[in-house]
Parts: sequence; C-alpha cells; structure tokens
Amino acid sequence: MAEPKNATAPIKIMETAGTKAYCQCGWSEILPYCDGAHSRMATGCSPIVCEVPADGKKSICQCRLSATLPWCDGAHKQLNPPPAAPASA
Repeated sequence: MAEPKNATAPIKIMETAGTKAYCQCGWSEILPYCDGAHSRMATGCSPIVCEVPADGKKSICQCRLSATLPWCDGAHKQLNPPPAAPASA
C-alpha cells in the first residue's frame, strides 16, 4: 500500500472538451490524468471523472485540498504560506 502523494501546486494545462479522469493519488505517470496507479498501489484514492464542457486553460488540483476538485481553488497556498516579513528594528 502506498500513501497518496500531494503536490504543492496545480498542473496547468490547455485542456480539450470531453470526459476526463484526473488522478488523485499523485502516482500516475501521465499526470494530471489517471493511469490506474491508485489501484496498482492500493492508495485508497479514486480518480475524479468529470465532463470538461469546452477547450481552454485549466488548473488541475494536486494538493487534494480544493473545495472545487478537480479544479484548483488556491488551497495549496495553505501548504506554502509566504515568508513572514522581517521585523523592523
């Protein structure tokens, strides 16, 4: 059994319309698409299958924290907060 891998940024692609299966385990060799790695590695994850209505730019979530999966909503920024500003003397 393998733990799912979480990335800290989305995968940005030019997507085409149609039914897509987006990887949620992070182990696919064809990210952002599912190649069945979740089953082979027993990750406990399943892909998100959805209909993309039109061609266009898409940001595919890889941290799995988005409230709008499979689309990125910026939730990954919680994993990498910006550095604190230096204190003034």
